[in-house]
Amino acid sequence: MNRRQFLFTALAAPPSETSAKELIVHADDAGMCHSANIATIEAMTQGSVSSASIMMPCPWALEMAEWARSHKDMDLGLHLTLTSEWKHYRWRPLAPAEKVKGLMDGEGCMWRSEVQTAFQASAAEVEAELRAQIDLARKYGIAFTHLDSHMGTLFARRDYFEIYTKLARECRVPCLIPRPSEELKARKTPLTEELLLAQEKEGLPLIDWLVTGVAGRTPEERRASYLKLISELRPGVTKLIVHLAKDDAEIRAITGSWQQRWGDFLFWSSPEAKQALQAAGVRLFTYRELGRRAGI
Repeated sequence: MNRRQFLFTALAAPPSETSAKELIVHADDAGMCHSANIATIEAMTQGSVSSASIMMPCPWALEMAEWARSHKDMDLGLHLTLTSEWKHYRWRPLAPAEKVKGLMDGEGCMWRSEVQTAFQASAAEVEAELRAQIDLARKYGIAFTHLDSHMGTLFARRDYFEIYTKLARECRVPCLIPRPSEELKARKTPLTEELLLAQEKEGLPLIDWLVTGVAGRTPEERRASYLKLISELRPGVTKLIVHLAKDDAEIRAITGSWQQRWGDFLFWSSPEAKQALQAAGVRLFTYRELGRRAGI
């Protein structure tokens, strides 16, 4: 299944029907560009986006870091990045080039896809780069609340995933880990049910339901999909991944998905989103709360 399609993962052990409906509305790709930053900041401060994560290798990470330092109450994580997918707007690894040659393509930037990265980069190179990103976040004064993975690259290989969860435990923060599901099995992921459940036993909380994207290209289509999603949310903790941007020349030059990003921003910064969540009995949730609940 395309990672941008509407997806509910099915629980191996669903929460009780009496459990609360808790929703992490998570903005990926903060720090990627100025358009993403200003949209994320507005949606977090005025809208219903409850969490976001920053791409440290990107040129505009410094702007998000500055905001994070003055808004320590916000739920901001690190969007651990091992790919650089756009045609003309690209970034390089933060670790010294001689230590991460397998992470770089012929342009000296990160590979464009998670598949290319998985074939080319060793576990040692991945760990060196992830540690460099965490170190820079700390240098910038970002009190990050969680870790996740840009384009899901850290789920492409078991050894990558083990580095990811090891770093989360070292940093004493949760990271995105979905509960085992039939959908994961169908995708033939290297992450077994035993491996995923073992993380919970070792203190890392799992996300009950994961929504990686919704149908629709235009803002109107995105709005309809999100209203439907809210009305159908199940008990337990759901993470919804959104990508936000303003409608401006910058984001239009970077990606053909600008319209979806603009639509995500319009809905999740709107009063209508708040009203829909309230009507459905949905409580906005954060990774900070998830970590506290797990005793991290």
